[in-house]
Amino acid sequence: MENIHEACGVFGIYSPTTDDLAALTYYALFALQHRGQESAGIVINDDGVFRYAKGEGLVSEVFPPGKLSTLGTGNIAVGHVRYATTGAKLLQNVQPILVNHHKGRMALCHNGNLSNSFELRKRLEEQGAIFHSSTDSEVISYMIVQERLRNSSIENAVSAAMNEIEGAYSLVISSPQKLIAVRDPHGFRPLCYGTTEDGKIVFASESCALDAIGATLVRDLLPGEMAVVDSEGIRFDTTHCNKTKKQFCVFEYIYFARPDSVIDGASVSLCRKAAGRYLAQEHPVDADIVIGVPDSGLEAAIGYSAQSGIPYAIGFTKNKYIARTFISPGQQERERGVGIKLNPIREVVRGKRVVLIDDSIVRGTTCRHIAQLLWNAGAKEIHMRVSAPPFVGPCYYGTDIDSADVLIANRMSVDEIAAEIGVTSLGYLSIEHVRLLTGTDTGFCTACFGGEYPTATPSATAKDRFEMKISEKQGDKYESE
Repeated sequence: MENIHEACGVFGIYSPTTDDLAALTYYALFALQHRGQESAGIVINDDGVFRYAKGEGLVSEVFPPGKLSTLGTGNIAVGHVRYATTGAKLLQNVQPILVNHHKGRMALCHNGNLSNSFELRKRLEEQGAIFHSSTDSEVISYMIVQERLRNSSIENAVSAAMNEIEGAYSLVISSPQKLIAVRDPHGFRPLCYGTTEDGKIVFASESCALDAIGATLVRDLLPGEMAVVDSEGIRFDTTHCNKTKKQFCVFEYIYFARPDSVIDGASVSLCRKAAGRYLAQEHPVDADIVIGVPDSGLEAAIGYSAQSGIPYAIGFTKNKYIARTFISPGQQERERGVGIKLNPIREVVRGKRVVLIDDSIVRGTTCRHIAQLLWNAGAKEIHMRVSAPPFVGPCYYGTDIDSADVLIANRMSVDEIAAEIGVTSLGYLSIEHVRLLTGTDTGFCTACFGGEYPTATPSATAKDRFEMKISEKQGDKYESE
């Protein structure tokens, strides 16, 4: 995997009785850690009294022994793990976002990216809003609170705000009495719900978080659907459903999600194996072994092996005590991270013609380093196969590729990329086959692979667009005083 960053993981739980929800939320966030390793946070709602803890770092670092007990008990909890796709890695950007207003309180967790956050924030600021963070998630919270002051319920406020916000958003929200979960009308990002044997209702970015706390997956929320949970149970609002074509991020199946998760009824592990089988059909080669780049390349490698008949082998050992490579803030740090994260097993690759399976090539630097590791270990040939099409466009919906300038596929042909990264041959999965990873084309966003963008593209696209110097601002003229 090469330097693609995911937005976040969200979790929410409602209990009919007061309970120790902090521990359950901790375990769920631990299961979602792969979705964001920069920061984590938990809010416990005890009949309208909100207690919280959040900070920078991994879940285990933010919540050391004894920390959870300070949150007490409650009947609603929301939690978040973050990787920054809008806004820098700063303490003030850590979620959940907490808001106090004269009608009550709200805690909000967001996975995704708004495509019109720049325009909405400018409008809110002109109306007197004061922002404390540089995230588009705070824009969402302002929009909801603004509507809450005009509406009789939090769910009506969320529904009204959905008329204004555009782009990717899977949300879990706690008001004093209710837990709300909502998925944007395009369904860009996953959001599922389940139940526990003792009657708790749970929402999470992935089903692996439900498994971690012993909850049973019921189903995924529909694109545009809102779930509302209170003392009367759960109810669903489909006002915003079926207003547009589903545009689920196919890269959730290729890379972001954990292989043991089930998203929209499809096993992530089986989808990755399908990608490998398609790769073997599209790009066959004479070779001795198939190996995958841990972790998301492993299932695709198994699929390639099964389809091609070339034996599958474990070609790398992975250091389990280092975070995902893409979390490193700079390219030099990323490359060093690869070196301490992966080490080839020389006895496996020495003298062999190797099929190397990975899920993407972005800049080309990380996979070049991985290929060099294999050459140094004595590989005879390296045939790289990628379980996604070439990246040629930026993503505005929760994946941290905000500029086409960094994409190697925009300036080189496939053969040139192969030479640049130092492999014998290179083959990508086609867009036609990537659309069929779940068996049928159920509606995927492929804008980053050269498809059409489902929404209007943002007027300001830089990740740090709310932190730029005055002279660097996009989309408007600013006073320089």
